Amino acid sequence: MSYFADFAWVGGRVERNVAIEVGEGRFTSVTAGAAPAGTRLRGLVLPGFANAHSHAFHRALRGRTHDDRGSFWTWRERMYAVAARLDPDSYYALARAVYGEMALAGITSVGEFHYLHHGPDGTPYADPNAMGNALIAAAEDAGIRITLLDTLYLTSSVDGRPLEGVQRRFGDGDVDRWHSRRSALASQSPHAIVGAALHSVRAVPATALASCTGIAPLHIHLSEQRAENEQCRAVHGCTPAELLDRHGLLGPGTTAVHATHLTGGDIKLLGNSGTGVCVCPTTERDLADGIGPARALADAGSPLSLGSDSHAVIDPFEEARGLELDERLATERRGHFTPAELIRAATAHAVLGWQDAGEIAVGKRADLVAVSLNSVRTAGSDPTGLVYAATNADVTDVIVDGRAVVTDRHHTNFDVAPALRAVLL
Repeated sequence: MSYFADFAWVGGRVERNVAIEVGEGRFTSVTAGAAPAGTRLRGLVLPGFANAHSHAFHRALRGRTHDDRGSFWTWRERMYAVAARLDPDSYYALARAVYGEMALAGITSVGEFHYLHHGPDGTPYADPNAMGNALIAAAEDAGIRITLLDTLYLTSSVDGRPLEGVQRRFGDGDVDRWHSRRSALASQSPHAIVGAALHSVRAVPATALASCTGIAPLHIHLSEQRAENEQCRAVHGCTPAELLDRHGLLGPGTTAVHATHLTGGDIKLLGNSGTGVCVCPTTERDLADGIGPARALADAGSPLSLGSDSHAVIDPFEEARGLELDERLATERRGHFTPAELIRAATAHAVLGWQDAGEIAVGKRADLVAVSLNSVRTAGSDPTGLVYAATNADVTDVIVDGRAVVTDRHHTNFDVAPALRAVLL
């Protein structure tokens, strides 16, 4: 298949008149300054975006949790109420619609931080991985890749209180049973990778942490809330990052999600070990979690990625510029991240195990996202700075592994908005 882009993001910069050849789902040729030929992709063509942190079922809360001041913890009670209602069929329908919304926004890989494992009282389904398999099927039908980050969740607090209420759906009882169930989930689907996650130091006792060394990709919620840090110090005499370091869990195969409330020592630990950090600006903003030290983490050596987490918004442009704009609010200065750095964070497929995606380059997976330069938001913008102007509404065409998934702003498999209404109203 041949494509021609008026502008394309190649090698960390914008090139004009780019001819792109695709064969067997890979880029076989990328040539700037070429004559028009093949299917024309107008506007700026970017690599596919990676959503490195998703909880698909949280999408049901959008626009429904803002009627009182509340906190992260009161919001969590509403999230638990949604979690209590889902079964494999309804979870498939919800996730399919949510992943369809992601595709329309230009997302070609999602990291699904999956802990909604069992029945409402904690009893496993006949297929213990029915919920995880529903997510894998939903991603396939929505036309995107998935890394299922199957999550270990054993306790409700740092001091080891047992799971109660809807939390019983999340737990396998012990590490061995989690390992056994997760091993049975090993996917043979070309669009899916099975990774792992530790929910948090609240949900995984210190005695269980070391059993997860050597697993990659491995993700963990880290220092999302100040209360988590305080509890960890009270029980273990250290910060959550220090606790992970003690048990050998920091390193290039690990991604810390949020990492909002860190000490200077935590930043050095994460950076020196090459541990990745996934920032979720729109969720952290929506839940009033705080602004994390993204620039300091990047400078220390932590690769950055981005996620939409609770799906208060599904917009890779909003997440990317949130890195820069939130730093401006925190420091009262501009110019912390270049557009190239923001796009690199938004296309960080490697943290999900897809090392062969995220660039328009020969041999890489053929993911392309065409973004209009003619909307009321983008008209007159320099393509190099489009990350500061565009929104998900400006995505016109999306190609995943060489297949057209979005054409002229419409999903090729199903109509996403009615699918969302059907499962959310």
